[in-house]
Order: sequence, then C-alpha cells, then structure tokens
Amino acid sequence: MKTSSPAYASTFPTPLGDFSIAVDETGAVTAAAFGGLEALRGRAGKYPVLRDSSPGAAARRQVEDYFNAGRRGFTLRLAPAGSPFQRRVWQALEKIPYGETRNYGEIARQLGTSARAVGRANATNPICLIVPCHRVIGADGTLTGYAFGEDLKLRLLRHEGAAATR
Repeated sequence: MKTSSPAYASTFPTPLGDFSIAVDETGAVTAAAFGGLEALRGRAGKYPVLRDSSPGAAARRQVEDYFNAGRRGFTLRLAPAGSPFQRRVWQALEKIPYGETRNYGEIARQLGTSARAVGRANATNPICLIVPCHRVIGADGTLTGYAFGEDLKLRLLRHEGAAATR
C-alpha cells in the first residue's frame, strides 16, 4: 500500500488559542485545527503530519492577518481530502462572506441536497477557519455545534461582526 506524501505542520498562537495548519509538498493547505499537533492530526486524513513550519509560512501569515490585521478572506491553495460531495459543500462554505452566516437549509437548497447531508459534510471539514464552517448556523440563528466548541464558534463570529445567538 502506497503511503501518502507528508503534510508539514506548524502551531502558533492566535487571540483565540493555538492554531495548527498543515500544508502538502506544494504548499496547499490540507488541514487546520484549533489546538496543537494532535488536534491537527485528527483532521489530516490520509496525510502523515510532520512538524516543519517553513512550508506553511504563507498560510500562517494569512491566518495571523485574519486575527490581527483585519484580513477578510484567504487566498491559499487548498487540498482537503474528501469525497466529491464533501468538496462541493466546502466550496459553498468558502463563498460565505466574512461577517455573514448561512444556515444548513440555505446551503442545501443551493446544492440541491438535504440540510442533514450538508451538516455531515460541514462537520468533516478538515480546514477550519480558512474554509469557514463556523459561519454555518441553525435556521433559527442559533449556534448548532462546532468541532472546537460553540464558545469558540461564537468568538469567531463576533470577531467577524456576524450576528449569532446561543
């Protein structure tokens, strides 16, 4: 069985806690997580993760700019591991503007699928923050879960100036 090429990872502080990011040999982001290397490994899928901050320097700068300099979007190449359907959902998430939210039903209608299927794909997003799964909320405006906790989701939405309720 052929092993996948490694992902190169670094962990760095943000105003909301440590953030880890992994990139492949081309510099495309393969995974991101709030927390350290172990949190990242759980999201990296097929990629073995090695600690090396150099390949991911551009991604790190953009995440730091998001928190410290008001960056409103990311211009990074992405290489998430997932099914074609999951990647369609994640591409839809990338189109949710900074400071705005969408609910699962809205995304489902856009993609011609069910809200439940969108929810499952959203929950498996390996590249949090950059693929903004935190911008998806319940139809009634409430937070509906987040891999890193609803408190962090609320803090991200507040950082962006988006309206959300508990």
